[in-house]
Amino acid sequence: MKKQIVIVVGHPDYESFNFALANAYQKGAENSGADVRVINIRDLDFNPNLQYGYRKHIELEPDLIKSQELLKWATHIVWIYPVWWGSVPAIMKGFLDRVLLPGFAFKKREGSLWWDKYFKGKTARIICTLDQPPWYYKYFNSSPSHNAMKKLTMNFIGVKSVKITSIGPMRLSKDEFRAKWINKIEKLGEKNE
Repeated sequence: MKKQIVIVVGHPDYESFNFALANAYQKGAENSGADVRVINIRDLDFNPNLQYGYRKHIELEPDLIKSQELLKWATHIVWIYPVWWGSVPAIMKGFLDRVLLPGFAFKKREGSLWWDKYFKGKTARIICTLDQPPWYYKYFNSSPSHNAMKKLTMNFIGVKSVKITSIGPMRLSKDEFRAKWINKIEKLGEKNE
């Protein structure tokens, strides 16, 4: 069966290396025969503020409805973003808050601390860029964005298999370093990983 992949790009700048990585992954995945769709969060027209939390329903903008349809359709979700202040960019956080809502991505059980996970059976890949070496981010900073995206977001909604690729340090990186990573990410796309 043809893999259905959604690439979600969380960087607000088209000229960023993150968009080059997204293009490389897409190229590799399409070369393998996968069906690929892309969500560039920066292009979406939506209010990133979950104004009332879950207390009050807010109508979703058309771009968010389309994003939900794509995420539901996907068998594999690829998240590409820079790590800023140990987290995802603000626009991506707003996207997560507004799209992965109760009733769509999960449902809390009445009178219980437990919840139903609606994204079971899907897989995910996180590709993030850092201004520090990945080993430093992991051992000295405890990988906060990795934990938030993998455990507290993807695992929370039912995506069990989440692989992470950390690329860094990007600051002061040379063309050869970037070219090597573009090639690696294209190969990941070919494997649909």
